[in-house]
Amino acid sequence: MTVQIQDLVKRYGEDLAIDHLSLKIVPGEIFGLLGPNGAGKTTLINSMLGLTKVQGGEIQLFEKNLNTYYDQIKKDVGVVPQELAIYEDLTAYENVDLFAGLYGLKGRDKKEKVEEALAFVGLSDRKKQFPKKFSGGMKRRLNIAMAIVHQPKLVIMDEPTVGIDPQSRNQILESVRILNQRGITIIYTSHYMEEVEGIASNIGIMDKGRIIALGTNKELKELIDFEERGSFTVEKPGLELQEAIEKIPSVNNISLSEDHLSVRWKKGDSPIGEIVKIITDQGYTLRGVTVKEPNLEQVFLTLTGKSLRDG
Repeated sequence: MTVQIQDLVKRYGEDLAIDHLSLKIVPGEIFGLLGPNGAGKTTLINSMLGLTKVQGGEIQLFEKNLNTYYDQIKKDVGVVPQELAIYEDLTAYENVDLFAGLYGLKGRDKKEKVEEALAFVGLSDRKKQFPKKFSGGMKRRLNIAMAIVHQPKLVIMDEPTVGIDPQSRNQILESVRILNQRGITIIYTSHYMEEVEGIASNIGIMDKGRIIALGTNKELKELIDFEERGSFTVEKPGLELQEAIEKIPSVNNISLSEDHLSVRWKKGDSPIGEIVKIITDQGYTLRGVTVKEPNLEQVFLTLTGKSLRDG
């Protein structure tokens, strides 16, 4: 087991930031950690890194107790923090080289790994430049190079795409996938729900210091009894068409506009075939069908009562 947390408790005065939380993360997965601001995500991450002292429970990384084997464990962990952690008076190469030394790399091995890390994030041609000249996306990529230079088993990425352009964001997401393909376990937090939905193999939703839901993207969606929606493009649909579709038992709601029908139905009980038949039987020409399934944002909002971006 890469991460095993049992009955973790962290208090700040009378405030319970981590409330008897238990969690397991298996080797080789991308674990998406979601939660509104104040849910306890940062406290949990800092606890796993040994930066925050907890009042109860146990944290094991790589099946070793964090408190007992901290010095051994930290050599196998890389961190991409939410706030940029780079030195602008050092070149890109010197930044990565500094962190390589902190992780105990030396000599030719250190040089090779620094070059590999810079190449991985696409900064080899910028290695002699100072980060103050970099874009936000390049600085984020440099932070990733610094986190992976020692080739850790676990990489924790806390909001790694905040405030960057779409191209850099896509590059970072692709680097996450490649790292994972190399066998590295990733813990990934983001305020962009679609990122987690797209890359995570397992997702935990955290609120008020607890993991309130855990599973794959599909499993989390199955927790909630959502409606599914379909849009049918039909030229000038009439009321008789609406009335016929309303008689389908699984249809919950239907509305008409100038050129399409919007229909909502019970999840898992799709009436698309029946709707298409009614449209064609009444002499209309169907020009398109779009189906919108429940997404992770709806799950999150239903379980926490908050948007992921709520303050």
